Amino acid sequence: MKNKAELSSLAAHTKLIPSVGKIRLALIAGGKSGEREVSLAGAKEVEKALSREKYEVSRYDPAMDLAQLAADAAKIEMAFILLHGPLGEDGTMQGFLDLLGIPYQGAGVLGSALAMDKNLAKILYQQAGLTVAAWEMAQPEDQKNPRRLLARLSLPLVIKPIRQGSSLGMSLARSEEELIQGLAKAFAYDSEVMVEQYVRGREITGGVLGNKELTALPIVEIIPGEGYDFFDYEAKYKKGASKEVCPAELPPEVTARAQEIALVAHRALQLKGYSRTDMIVAADGIYVLETNTIPGMTPTSLLPQAAAAHGLPFPALLDRLIELALT
Repeated sequence: MKNKAELSSLAAHTKLIPSVGKIRLALIAGGKSGEREVSLAGAKEVEKALSREKYEVSRYDPAMDLAQLAADAAKIEMAFILLHGPLGEDGTMQGFLDLLGIPYQGAGVLGSALAMDKNLAKILYQQAGLTVAAWEMAQPEDQKNPRRLLARLSLPLVIKPIRQGSSLGMSLARSEEELIQGLAKAFAYDSEVMVEQYVRGREITGGVLGNKELTALPIVEIIPGEGYDFFDYEAKYKKGASKEVCPAELPPEVTARAQEIALVAHRALQLKGYSRTDMIVAADGIYVLETNTIPGMTPTSLLPQAAAAHGLPFPALLDRLIELALT
């Protein structure tokens, strides 16, 4: 009679045996970042939307299942990464899958790492001719005396850990005291922190889909609700906290320019498959904020909304991302 360990191992491998013609897909979600719960919520929706006739899906959580994923690698035809933040969206998991020989959707190691580092990404945006807000990299000693920063930038200021997503650790400072508090908050999330000039305007996001031939998706406008200075973590995920308009109600020339910027940002960061670039439409032009290489993935998330407006409902979008990963 088999013991519990043997039965568990047998069950883990048995679930990977597909019906004829199905793609054996590893859905990777969870992880150890501050966006773990967001990742798991998205994975639930993705698994629900994936066709049972096309895919044999197995779930892996990098917080506990990396050894099992490596053991199962030979039986996995494709991975769908649904990790956000460090150890998932920064190239770490992409490199692990490259070593295992498992294709995956979206950017590779280089593109993932570049997009995750907000400082390097801004440098590349500038080199590509895109407009970004003025910024400085903070030093730990600035937490006690931020006058060096205030001599180069003017309030209000946005403080960001450079390698976090979902606006974790991010804050808006309108005074020197708030700047000191914001720096302490951001340094608790990351050893490198950016201080950026606040740009007033309409927040929009532009999705891109494709490998060599790219398609710019309809632009989405994000309108944080009352009480939110910007699209922070709570504004992103609390039901009813923000409003999204897709397609964004912008003049045609502004929409066209925003879509072009999303394409330029995608190429500048060496991305593939898909991306979503966040921007601000200000009085003097469009400013690029950052690019997401693994955007939120529920039917009501921003990129899926844009894809649906383009004619790709959620299950079809997933099919397209998987197709792009395998070509």
